[in-house]
Amino acid sequence: MRGTQQVLAAAQSRPSARRWRLVWVGGPHGSEFAWAIAFLVPYAAIFLAFAAYPIAYGLWMGREPRLYAQLISDPHYVSTVINTVLYVGLGVNVQMFLALLLSGFFMRRRRWIRVLLIVFILPWALPAVPTFLSFHWMLIGEQGLVDGILRTLFGIDGPIWFNHRGLALGSNIVASIWKWLPFWTVVLLAGRMAIPPEIYEAADIDGATGTRRFVHVTVPLLANLYLVCTLLSTLWTLGDFSGVNFVSGGAPAKSTDVLATLGIRYAFDAAEPELGVAAMLSALPILIPLVIALMCKVEAREVQL
Repeated sequence: MRGTQQVLAAAQSRPSARRWRLVWVGGPHGSEFAWAIAFLVPYAAIFLAFAAYPIAYGLWMGREPRLYAQLISDPHYVSTVINTVLYVGLGVNVQMFLALLLSGFFMRRRRWIRVLLIVFILPWALPAVPTFLSFHWMLIGEQGLVDGILRTLFGIDGPIWFNHRGLALGSNIVASIWKWLPFWTVVLLAGRMAIPPEIYEAADIDGATGTRRFVHVTVPLLANLYLVCTLLSTLWTLGDFSGVNFVSGGAPAKSTDVLATLGIRYAFDAAEPELGVAAMLSALPILIPLVIALMCKVEAREVQL
């Protein structure tokens, strides 16, 4: 009886072993396997050196609980968190909503609109530093372009933009929107162009035109793309250092700093790199649930027309 069980067990294991043998035989071998390893190793080394290692080292630097206690005791950190919420929340949502509307405008088949789209993309195509520096010099004060236009056309003296926290923070938000709005507009424009025209034709037959077609047809079909773009924009804006640094520089008196600029100041100006890393890591308890919630919503969403 025992021998019979062994024979049956061996017979059952043969198909599995044979299946794995066929999979391995069908895979790369010989020179193909060597070439596969040759192409894989550089990418794996770059990923480990410039992605995995920095992230792991940053988490290790910010592991001490005393760092977060020190952050909370700093009143500048509390105001910086508020600035970050406003900078990311307003900047991302306004630019994504405007991108959704402008993508519909650029869907029109007219030659001058295509030319305008090329000009519209220029702020995003230019490097970030000169883009934000030009924005800074437009708002620098009496010498700035904006105040000069106000004085020439309306005969009024414009405000000193970077002497008021609200105006300075608003300038940072507007500059971020101006920089990234073309990119997200083009992404959503590509999403609109991927919608089959038959769907719009059926909507026209059913009497859904204009606003109704936008709300009941376009928005549901672009919902997943819109959520993914919002998620990526949130991640990029949260880590954006150049926008605030080159537009307002944290003025007045560092009151418009965000977590990215605060982390740099801790790391380099105060010579406390661990505290700078902890300042950025302090956003994770909010960021991680947000990412998970958005991704779950993307997976669970079904298009209903």
